[in-house]
Amino acid sequence: MPKAPSGFTTERASRYLQRMSKHFAHKVAVEYTETDAVAAMPGGAPARMVAYGDRRCFVVEAPDAEALRRGKDIVESHIVRFAFREERKALVWSESED
Repeated sequence: MPKAPSGFTTERASRYLQRMSKHFAHKVAVEYTETDAVAAMPGGAPARMVAYGDRRCFVVEAPDAEALRRGKDIVESHIVRFAFREERKALVWSESED
């Protein structure tokens, strides 16, 4: 199954994780704590989000390349919006097959 991790450093890692989780929960199933979250993205692409210390990490998994692209786009567009104080324009993703 293809997956793509990404992340960045911020003092607001847990805050962003919780805000995104609450926002996603309006449309999809989400389970989260202050440090971990899993959101059921459309197309079968679960997004795992982790906040530890000052590090905010994401991993999107999907059954195929199109669902992976869509899941990454959703996560990225939301974190860019929520983390506007970081002046982040995009995330750097790497992809692998597992």
